[in-house]
Amino acid sequence: MVNYRYLGNSGLKVSEITYGNWVTHGSQVDDSAAVATVHAALDAGISTFDTADAYANTAAESVLGKALAGQRRESLEIFTKVYWPTGPGGANDTGLSRKHILESLNGSLKRLGTDYVDLYQAHRYDYETPIEETFQAFADIVRQGKALYIGVSEWTAEQLREGHALAKELGVQLISNQPQYSALWRVIEERVVPTSEELGISQIVWSPMAQGVLSGKYLPGQPLPEGSRATDEKSGARFIEAFLRDDVLEAVQRLKPIAEQAGLSMPQLAIAWVLQNKNVASALVGASRPEQLAETVKASGVVLDADTLTAIDEALGDVVNRDPEDTYTVSPKTRVA
Repeated sequence: MVNYRYLGNSGLKVSEITYGNWVTHGSQVDDSAAVATVHAALDAGISTFDTADAYANTAAESVLGKALAGQRRESLEIFTKVYWPTGPGGANDTGLSRKHILESLNGSLKRLGTDYVDLYQAHRYDYETPIEETFQAFADIVRQGKALYIGVSEWTAEQLREGHALAKELGVQLISNQPQYSALWRVIEERVVPTSEELGISQIVWSPMAQGVLSGKYLPGQPLPEGSRATDEKSGARFIEAFLRDDVLEAVQRLKPIAEQAGLSMPQLAIAWVLQNKNVASALVGASRPEQLAETVKASGVVLDADTLTAIDEALGDVVNRDPEDTYTVSPKTRVA
């Protein structure tokens, strides 16, 4: 079963493995398969579910709501997000304005079939809306009981510090950040993680398997596996491109004997690796088939010894991206309409 960790400096516990439905629900898999994977997640001990209004242009939230219908609400932690364009993409269908936040959350609650979300997250930083306006809206939805806690996604260390100060001033808790993080992508380690530790903010990390590359199924010099994420534009193919270089794929193959020595599969090793970082509260995983989750959750609670961690670093060598400047390139400087 899955272990739990506190989310930031709060009393909220989340499962170390969070089920996320970014590229699957409402697009990659049909609704019946999506419902089956959610039920498999519940059976495996996962209680934390992450989605966003923008995933499949709101369809992913609807599928998740359908899949969780009938479950005891108090036993679940349901997260969603706001920022990216939704609906027909009108002038106010995007960003972190008060209007978009309040309207988006109301829509999310309806689609998810719940009166509140446990965590409401700013999906990116909005350079075109005063941050004071954003956090006043966040404080209002917390006081209305529509969200219990506030989080963000892919914010820089400076943005986290500014947001945390405003949240504290307004009497609400900013407790999480949701960045990309894996053994291949470590850009948060130098600035974001130390700042977060200081402020009492946890990371909920996405792509712990580097879009599936750390599973070892992509081989250097070989065609992409048929039906894989790398061949499907709807499933995040553009996000995986940076990891499909032969030098990266060769380095990943060097992890196979390390995983075997640790008694883990390659996906389990990748997820266990991110969970060794104490600032990481949970690793986001998706699944297109129910049976994938039974193996994934075995990464929870795994302790990798110092020799194993050193061996991983040596195997990956200089293909790892550690550049903290890349944390400044994620949020668009202007709203995407």
